[in-house]
Amino acid sequence: MKASLLVSLLVIFTACVEVNNPGARKTGNGEDSDKISENLKMDTLQASLPVSVVEPLFPEKKITVGGPGADIHGFTSEAIQTAVDAIHNSSKAGIVILSPGNYDIIAPVKLYDNITLLGSGANTVLKKCKGYSSPFAIDADYGELQITVTDASGFKPGMGIAVYDEGQRSGWDLTTARITAIKGNVLYIDNYLVRDYHADKKGTVSNNCSVISAVGAENVRIANLTVDGSKESNEMIDGCRAGGIYLHKVHKAVIENVTVRNFNCDGISWQITEYVTVRNCEVYGCANSGLHPGTGSPFTLIEGNNSHDNDGYGLYVCWRVRNGNVRNNSFHNNGLNGISTGHKDTDMLYADNHIFENGSDGIQLRGDLPQNAPHRSVFRNNVIENNGIKEKGYGISVNCKAEGVILEDNIIRNTKTGKQVAAVLLTANSLPVEMINNKISGHPEKEVIKENN
Repeated sequence: MKASLLVSLLVIFTACVEVNNPGARKTGNGEDSDKISENLKMDTLQASLPVSVVEPLFPEKKITVGGPGADIHGFTSEAIQTAVDAIHNSSKAGIVILSPGNYDIIAPVKLYDNITLLGSGANTVLKKCKGYSSPFAIDADYGELQITVTDASGFKPGMGIAVYDEGQRSGWDLTTARITAIKGNVLYIDNYLVRDYHADKKGTVSNNCSVISAVGAENVRIANLTVDGSKESNEMIDGCRAGGIYLHKVHKAVIENVTVRNFNCDGISWQITEYVTVRNCEVYGCANSGLHPGTGSPFTLIEGNNSHDNDGYGLYVCWRVRNGNVRNNSFHNNGLNGISTGHKDTDMLYADNHIFENGSDGIQLRGDLPQNAPHRSVFRNNVIENNGIKEKGYGISVNCKAEGVILEDNIIRNTKTGKQVAAVLLTANSLPVEMINNKISGHPEKEVIKENN
């Protein structure tokens, strides 16, 4: 009896082992099924990766915005924001798809974690509304959530604004916010004022604002659309706080196949960010820079863009931009430089770009203290030609003691009657640069000008 029971238990145990370990069995043709088992295990593992044991699982959501057939009807920033907020408050990840049309933007479309804003191509146009501004009636002080203006008639709740005075309207001195309510001539806002602003120093509230923004977010994507900043009617706003597209404290973002035009400052600005890719975009007609990475933004990829006819710079590499790659872009016909780099902008590679017919220098390494110079900037295989359209310029000017600057395999030439008078200018405040296999031609002065210390 005991022997019979033992045999039965052994049979059951063997069956259980085979069921739970299919890799131990043979296939019908006698081959070992370890590979099949391993594939099953990998499929199971991959399927389980998105699932958290502490967070509920929400599937990615898609919401369409625009005309007939869209989930949300309307061609306004409010309609787009309704879709973004619906995803943010429910599934936590998803895509807002915009149909073709002209969208009236009164406030930045604000993106959150894991959200894609996807247009239907160049005919999806997000156009900043007509500009309006009013002077203060009384001072607007640090930490306040309200501003009293002399005339609130051109403002409305939900509108994006900028607050400044004549001494505090650049860099981080500017306050950006959204109007939450209006009572008489008092505007109530959703963001504390960051400075004391003075009515007697031309204190102003303007409704200029970014068209699309992401602040404190990660894994965002903006693609296949046009941003129009309506520069002709909107006041100037600083690129540290705003842009046609503006990212601030963002981790991982992609901006691709986007046109940004006519914004009254920087076309695309990203500040205090990391792992940002700007790819295959066209930026033109902006009042300052086409592209503006800055304020500590490492690991940026700028690839395949066309930044042209901006009043300032094609690419303004601002403070502490490092370990980035700028490749296969075109920077031309900008008012000042094609590329400008400076304060702690270290370990950057600029390769395979075409930099031509800019107002002054093709590339400028700005003046700075030696310890803060753009060390280890590498310029490789670029075509730099015919710059100095507005004033005497150089292919590349080095205005600081940057160490480890390399110019390799570039074509630097003057083929017209422009004012690119030399390929390289080394000012008295610069160090020598390493020049390898560059092709230089056509300059009316010298290939390399070295100023005396």
